[in-house]
Amino acid sequence: MVTVDADALSQVLGSVDLRVGIGRRASLPAGGLLPIPTDTITLVYIVHGGVVGHPPLGEGCHLDVDPGSRRLTLDPLARHDALVAGDAFLTLGGSPFVLEARDDTSLMIADIQLADATSPLPALLPPFLTVTGFDAIEPAAAALALNMGVIDHSQKPARQGDPIICRMMATTVLLSVIRAWAANGCAPTGWPSLSTDPFLDRVVDAIREEPGRDWTVERLAAISAMSRSTFAERFRSTVGRSPADYVTEVRIDAAKRMLEAGRSVSEVSRELGYASDEGFSRAFRRRTGLTPSSWRLANRTPIPA
Repeated sequence: MVTVDADALSQVLGSVDLRVGIGRRASLPAGGLLPIPTDTITLVYIVHGGVVGHPPLGEGCHLDVDPGSRRLTLDPLARHDALVAGDAFLTLGGSPFVLEARDDTSLMIADIQLADATSPLPALLPPFLTVTGFDAIEPAAAALALNMGVIDHSQKPARQGDPIICRMMATTVLLSVIRAWAANGCAPTGWPSLSTDPFLDRVVDAIREEPGRDWTVERLAAISAMSRSTFAERFRSTVGRSPADYVTEVRIDAAKRMLEAGRSVSEVSRELGYASDEGFSRAFRRRTGLTPSSWRLANRTPIPA
């Protein structure tokens, strides 16, 4: 059984920030199909009934809790194609996937978007993550999931603050699913290393801690203790983009947070290491389609009266 360092798990959970977390209910008759979107992270909790996946989930980590003793057992090779009431399922949306109801089934579904496009979370998790017996392992989060997505706004008007509260609820359930999976032996050996390469992990951490630093390939290669060419090739193959592109993404995500908090364009530009406001604005617009001022106007966090 793989043991995950508690501090490392806390660091992963603490880094999760959702921009969108919308819960909804879905009812399926026996044989009914529910396509899962491929452009977003989707969290599913089975309220009652049962589902199977297409393609099948296949072999994976299966958690069971004995109702009497509350003792948890782990079978890393068990098949979990079928999910039943109390189970949770998370997909990163990387490939087409469909759930089929085995009988009349009710599901809570949360459509999730991370606030940070450069978040390492998708790279840390498998494409499909299941937690069988989630209601027994994380009863408080399961109870929260039962109460998500139950308001029909066509029948009852949305209340003030609903999007914020829904996002917080989705965050809690998502973190609980990840914790149940990681803390009970389902995570692979070495988790949560981003790349199984501690030298590249060190580079990623440095960029995220100081996005405004003048990060040249040479400087990043020195942190990784590799030659320039070896580092650039390994970084691209592991992270999926060039070092320069990753630095830009981290900067733009940091800029969004700063602008939403009401910081001026000039302040953000200087703090993130841009030579001019114009250069920052061009980089920001290429990534978002909006100027920094337009983004701040549309997304600025309101100050309570």
